[in-house]
Amino acid sequence: MNETDRNEIHDVVVVGGGAAGLSAALVLGRARQRTLVVDAGEPRNAPSAHMQGYLSRDGMSPAGFLALGREEIARYGVELVRDRVTDVTRGEDFTVVLEAGGVVRARRLIVATGLKDELPDVPGVAERFGQDVLHCPFCHGWEVRDEPFGVLASSAMSVHQALMVSQWSKNVTFFLHRVAEEELTDQDLRRLAAAGVDVVPGEVAELVVEDGRLAGVRLADGTTHARSVLFVGPRPLPQTSLLERLGAEMNETPFGAYPVVDPTGLTTVPGVWAAGNAIGFAEQVVHAASGGYRAAAAIVGDLLMSRLDAAVDG
Repeated sequence: MNETDRNEIHDVVVVGGGAAGLSAALVLGRARQRTLVVDAGEPRNAPSAHMQGYLSRDGMSPAGFLALGREEIARYGVELVRDRVTDVTRGEDFTVVLEAGGVVRARRLIVATGLKDELPDVPGVAERFGQDVLHCPFCHGWEVRDEPFGVLASSAMSVHQALMVSQWSKNVTFFLHRVAEEELTDQDLRRLAAAGVDVVPGEVAELVVEDGRLAGVRLADGTTHARSVLFVGPRPLPQTSLLERLGAEMNETPFGAYPVVDPTGLTTVPGVWAAGNAIGFAEQVVHAASGGYRAAAAIVGDLLMSRLDAAVDG
């Protein structure tokens, strides 16, 4: 991108080239909208070897899925650049500033910048994440079913995760880590007991890895519990700074602040849509792709009506 790009205008700039962004770009390209995707190349699910639960793509690698998506959008004339959007301003159109120095303009904007997972600061967790340290049983539960599970508490809300994973294994140990047992309610304890989940107090010091695989969880007192799978609850960090800069209304949740959107993903900023993990921490790949599709379809109609109204009024 260079200074000459200032004189060109895209119908839509999509910020983010994950499932949501590529799905939106595919719909826009097929609708003959001049579309640019700006992708920093940092997908949330990069640590995973496979993705599950996406009909016809079950078991496919995330990298392979995105590569296929990039090939598909190229067939319809959609341009994709490897870059990062550093700023967006809104005037008659949107001015999008790229890290590499380029500037592009767009009539509409889709923000699909996702989120980042901040992992617990336990030695071994980051190194094993996406392998045998996992966070979503719907994503990985089948593949590790019936193995000895551990669940690392990050707050009292981790009880829910411990209960959920018991659907995939009846051998579950819930490590309270830095959560005091008094923070659990009586109902929590009754449900954990009913699910057969063992509750272990005490801070976790590190993971034990043998022969390249998780073998156990070691507590600060030296006690080691043999486990081959550990579920953790990363702290989600929504990558929504562009939306905040544009003045989008945000909704504070226990899992971060996300934009207020309508059913199509339209934010409170006219002309700006959001999709994927930019609108919620629990959006799986299939949800993200669906959200991108909905946003794109809404934009196609919005742009068409704007052109027609301009012609009528002009």
